Amino acid sequence: MVGKGILPDVKNCNRILRILRDKKLIVKARVIYRTMEEFGIKPTIVTYNTLLDSYCKEGEMQQALELLAEMCRRECFPNDVTYNVLINGLSKNGELEQAKGLIEKMLKLGIEVSAHTYNPLISGYCSKGLLVEALGIEEEMEVRGASPTVATYNAMMYGLCKWGKMVDAKRQFTEMVKRNLHPDVVSYNTLIYGYCRLGNMKEALLLFEELQYRDAVPNAITYNTLIDGACRNGDLEFAQHLKDEMINRGIPPDVYTYTILANASCKVGDLCLAESFFNEMLRKGLEPDRVSYSTRIVSQLKLGDAGMAVGLQEEMLAKGFPPDLITYNIFVHGLGKVGNLEEACDLLQKMVHNGFLPDHVTYTSIIHAFSEMGQLRKARELFYEMRSKGLVPSVVTYTVLIHAYAGQGRLQMAGTYFSEMQEKNITPNVITYNALINGFCRVRNIDQAYKFFALMEMRGIIPNKYSYTILINENCNRGDWQAALRLYIEMLSRDVQPDFVTHSALMKHLNQDYKLHAVQLLEDLITESEEFASAVT
Repeated sequence: MVGKGILPDVKNCNRILRILRDKKLIVKARVIYRTMEEFGIKPTIVTYNTLLDSYCKEGEMQQALELLAEMCRRECFPNDVTYNVLINGLSKNGELEQAKGLIEKMLKLGIEVSAHTYNPLISGYCSKGLLVEALGIEEEMEVRGASPTVATYNAMMYGLCKWGKMVDAKRQFTEMVKRNLHPDVVSYNTLIYGYCRLGNMKEALLLFEELQYRDAVPNAITYNTLIDGACRNGDLEFAQHLKDEMINRGIPPDVYTYTILANASCKVGDLCLAESFFNEMLRKGLEPDRVSYSTRIVSQLKLGDAGMAVGLQEEMLAKGFPPDLITYNIFVHGLGKVGNLEEACDLLQKMVHNGFLPDHVTYTSIIHAFSEMGQLRKARELFYEMRSKGLVPSVVTYTVLIHAYAGQGRLQMAGTYFSEMQEKNITPNVITYNALINGFCRVRNIDQAYKFFALMEMRGIIPNKYSYTILINENCNRGDWQAALRLYIEMLSRDVQPDFVTHSALMKHLNQDYKLHAVQLLEDLITESEEFASAVT
């Protein structure tokens, strides 16, 4: 058009810029903008806002801010859309204070703020776990006359759900309804996600029913979230039922659906079922993504078929998914699990050669592999190598070493690592404490084991069934039946469910006649525990 001597008007230029923005062709958008300048086509506020939106969507915030300064110099003054676009971009980029500063600027200039202004900032604070700040922004927006929308509440609920604050999330939901705002499918999906993450499928399914009662239509995200929740709870059968239900309702399962199911199958050791989910996904014409390939690689490594796993990695590369740090970590972990330590170490070197720096996950996987093989000297060398490279060991790294040394009866060394992690402000978890409790029980030092049990409780960490089972087992080994029963009653009163291992520990020193009496006694204890619980509630 320009080549023929016909100049487009600014409206046509803006239309082209919008098309390029939507197609994420920012380089071409810049060319159009420069061409406009070259031919004297004066940009409008729409031109600037469209280009700003393009920069923000690509995360090029410095360029966006420079363009803002340029439009002010040219006396094309920003409006609420301009600022909202920039605030959204800055918030998504994690530059929250700068985004907040733009809101202050809007208010000084007398530009109206709205929920569209504040919502991205609320999401930004929530994503960083700054929930108090997010709630403060929610309060501020109302003071400024910006009424919260369903999207505002959804953003706040998602942040609370992500960090396990379900009581507060439900309160936000209730408040939204009181304001005569109608929750949408995103609102329900968010709460369902929160409950599923905590393993509370009962509440998640109640919300699923309510969603349908309110004539909202569940979507693939709803079902995928529930399927993931069922898989987290180990209920693969119900997860498959949900997949069949979504198909019957005309909601086709996507790559994410099949990846969740395949991953859950791998975790329970049903690798044939995992493979069948991959094959079904391919039959339906769905293209595997990086996550589904990674899950399949895990499956092959668990089967001990490193060759097939490498073949899948090459297929990934051919499909445009070059190996990343996560892929390498999967291989290092998988090779370590099957005891192929030499190949795991070679891969560590290959990672570096290919430009990927091993992280704490890489090192923890290989330290764990050497520890499991009893090669503690090599595990310790890798631990010091990890630290020499500026990597910070995680609670998992320390727990792996504590477990290994305690398991070999080298409790002084285990204690050294336990002290060191606390000095570095790394909080031990229940698995860390269990490793030490088990270690002391193995050397018949039950008093020290009880000290760590008490220390764990004092620090607000709730003992689990393994904590109790270890102590019950050692008390039974010592013939202290009363102490074992006291622990058993305590775990029941705390709603910590015993399993087969717990009951085996209690009864292993009894002959058949006494076992029948013991079973009856345990049943009576359970009944008394339930009656007591009913009385106090």
